[in-house]
Amino acid sequence: MRVGFIGLGIMGKPMCKNVLKAGYEVIAYDRNIEVIEELKEVGVKSALNPKEVGENCDVLITMLPNSPHVKTVLFGENGAAEGLKSGSVVIDMSSINPVESKNIAKILAEKEIYLLDAPVSGGEPKAIDGTISVMVGGNKEIFEKYYDLMKSMAGSVVRVGDVGAGNTTKLANQIIVALNIAALSEAFILCEKAEVDPQLVFEAIRGGLAGSTVMNAKAPMMIERNFNPGFRIDLHIKDLQNALDTSHSINASLPLTAQIMEILQALKIDGKGERDHSAIVNYYEKINNITVGKK
Repeated sequence: MRVGFIGLGIMGKPMCKNVLKAGYEVIAYDRNIEVIEELKEVGVKSALNPKEVGENCDVLITMLPNSPHVKTVLFGENGAAEGLKSGSVVIDMSSINPVESKNIAKILAEKEIYLLDAPVSGGEPKAIDGTISVMVGGNKEIFEKYYDLMKSMAGSVVRVGDVGAGNTTKLANQIIVALNIAALSEAFILCEKAEVDPQLVFEAIRGGLAGSTVMNAKAPMMIERNFNPGFRIDLHIKDLQNALDTSHSINASLPLTAQIMEILQALKIDGKGERDHSAIVNYYEKINNITVGKK
């Protein structure tokens, strides 16, 4: 099976490497020439444009920032859809608006090309070690055919419904993650104000009902004052905007999502958009005039 890969950013590059390690033939494209040269050294073939990727693969994986990028790569000048053969499959692992996933699927279907929307969760560390979670929307038979390919990058791969369901699930994931980080931030502010060590609080509660994967990943970053991005605030803003846009289109009210969105926007305005989303704690620190963790 020849695999095309377009989008080799923070998570895309290690995901592409894991596909190659699993024994698949990979041809890739990205505007970043340096990352293409790096991947060529480990055996990935390069293409001049998305169309050339489409012409030389049986299945195309896209891992891009948002829906406009996906549509440009597929349908723009020298787009991949021009090169893809009838019966081929696009696995879009980008996190985009599920309404857009359905629209893209309809356009591809006119060319007898099938779409799986398969966004991922886990950030760069899990992309590197191949343990990301993949939530997939699309035809069950196609999902089963390409399950092993997706599993080569992931710890779990779950079909959650038809096209659009994958990205709806990702939006739900991003709401829960953001609100967990906000709750953790508020709790640590309380501890600092009460002169109780957040590190000891973390150790005391991590095994109880409040404990979570989010807490285990983000509490140490807050305490160590390490806001190097695993998942940037700017990207979380993008995801929550998609969640709010989707909610409005289906008459769902998400008041807590709207509130955390404003907190993230405030951080972006304050110049912190490139920080890891654990920097949500910085918002609470500013309004409370106190620092969490190492002084």
